[in-house]
Amino acid sequence: MHKLSIPQSVVDRVVAKRGREYCFEDLEAAKTALVVVDMQNAFMLPGVAHALCPMAEKIVPNINRLAGAVREAGGTVIWIKTTFKDDALEDWSTYFEMATPQQGAKRIAALTADSKGHELWATLDVRPDDLIVEKNRFSAFIQGSSNLAEVLRARGLDTLLITGTVTNVCCESTARDAMMLNFRTIMVTDGNAAVTDEDHNASLIAFYLTFGDIMSTDRLIACLARNARAGLAAAE
Repeated sequence: MHKLSIPQSVVDRVVAKRGREYCFEDLEAAKTALVVVDMQNAFMLPGVAHALCPMAEKIVPNINRLAGAVREAGGTVIWIKTTFKDDALEDWSTYFEMATPQQGAKRIAALTADSKGHELWATLDVRPDDLIVEKNRFSAFIQGSSNLAEVLRARGLDTLLITGTVTNVCCESTARDAMMLNFRTIMVTDGNAAVTDEDHNASLIAFYLTFGDIMSTDRLIACLARNARAGLAAAE
């Protein structure tokens, strides 16, 4: 698991701007979605992955725990899968210009639908009632990448818990764009994985300073349970 390192000076800046350390602790489970980004063999399975992130396997238990808590509280679990399609060679040619031909070919092979790399990691607790959304860019929300925003709004979901890999690329890109599309967004500190602790912490700090909250799996599970109890008490 990553060694979390958020300087007190960062927390102080957040509190000075927002008036409190966390803005979204009052999340309502029925309006909350756990969004699990790119936990695919293409990023996790040696020999198949085009961009291996060894830490991603370490966060699987936390993602599964959080998925169970979200479902139990009445929320929604959404699994995001990056999918390569041929039109990316033209529509996203910049990406391939920034990669060697060998690396580009590895990405195509790993992320093509129905390939081994495209599959979700085997020990993830994916349930039949969960949703699966495919994306074709780092961010699931950028125009043309996926229909995730429409899926969320159709279900009245306005609060997102972002987990997955890698923290500082697809997860942070998705989380930043979520906030700018008016979703209340939380990155899960021990539910995201990057290649290094430095990458992971820098990403969380940048997000926390401007875009939303960062919370641990345990804290979010406690919030879901507390808020669910409060909702039941209010309804009695």
